[in-house]
Amino acid sequence: MSNQALYYEVHGSHGPFILLVHGILSSRAQWKLNLEALKAFSRPVIIELFGHGRSPAPDDPECYSPDSYVRQFERLRCQLEAERWFVCGQSLGASLTLRYALSHPERVTAQIFTNSRSALSDNIPAEAMKPVAERLIKEGRKVIDNFPLHPARSRRLKPEIKQALVEDVKLIDVHGLAYTMLYTVTACSVRRVIHQNRVPTLLVVGRFDKQFASLLEFVQQTMPKLEALVFDGGHAVNIDAPERFNEAVQGFISRFIDI
Repeated sequence: MSNQALYYEVHGSHGPFILLVHGILSSRAQWKLNLEALKAFSRPVIIELFGHGRSPAPDDPECYSPDSYVRQFERLRCQLEAERWFVCGQSLGASLTLRYALSHPERVTAQIFTNSRSALSDNIPAEAMKPVAERLIKEGRKVIDNFPLHPARSRRLKPEIKQALVEDVKLIDVHGLAYTMLYTVTACSVRRVIHQNRVPTLLVVGRFDKQFASLLEFVQQTMPKLEALVFDGGHAVNIDAPERFNEAVQGFISRFIDI
């Protein structure tokens, strides 16, 4: 198995570490409107998924498995010499941070996540994702440009964030994205194990993401130690409602540390 590591950045100079993990077709720019507020009381650790942004795109499919990401996160925690930390995931990133917290609850003080259909729905069958991956490899960046989740198609993103995300999409490795589709997206659901959660959890929901409504009801009924806040925003609520997201995260974390 490849020993390639995820790209990461550490921001801030004091306070607990908080791991921030973006979703598919995103990058470190996902957190651009949150960093300054989070740095006031914590040390945000931003990673980029394999094949995205500045991270490598390994040839080994195993690197893209959710369990491989769990190992990557745990290796990074050890590298930072953090006994425990906070984790926060958005969309596909949330499926990975939730899995990490389920695997290493003793290492997670508390966690935050936002709208994540990939985490709370059943897995997409590999057979259904294979044609998408094959088109990516065959047709290249044209497929990426036509993706529904491409930030250029968003009507909600603030201009400076939209531009940063669009620029980072240009860094996406086509084969890395295909492998993400085949080996991450098809195996990332935690729907069937979320009832085992032992970590205090804050879910911040963007109410305009209508496809998430039934999943919000499901997770509220199923996941222990969960509380949810609903703000005016879409799938990327931390971008759409950054002030409210930042205040919510600060208030939540303040319960576990002195801010």
